[in-house]
Amino acid sequence: MNSTEHHTHGHHHDPEEKKRQLNRISRIIGHLQFVKQMIEDDRDCSEVLIQISATKSALNGLGKAIISEHISHCITHAVEDGDMEAIQEFRKAIEKYL
Repeated sequence: MNSTEHHTHGHHHDPEEKKRQLNRISRIIGHLQFVKQMIEDDRDCSEVLIQISATKSALNGLGKAIISEHISHCITHAVEDGDMEAIQEFRKAIEKYL
């Protein structure tokens, strides 16, 4: 399987969790837009770095939430179904994330 191919295993994400994740992404986008505006406005570099740090923290939190949700639902089903390919792909994704 090359990098443009993706293993497709049938799974559905919890709609409420998906909504929470999309809301987090919207807040992260807002943070990034604020950082961009700060740079355009020649704001103090210390302030910009603090906002970048907050954005990184929010993005890491989103990653943790996605990992947790994926383990709870998708990986649990993959184990039950003996879908070792899905488990291996997730392991590789975690390695890249970390």
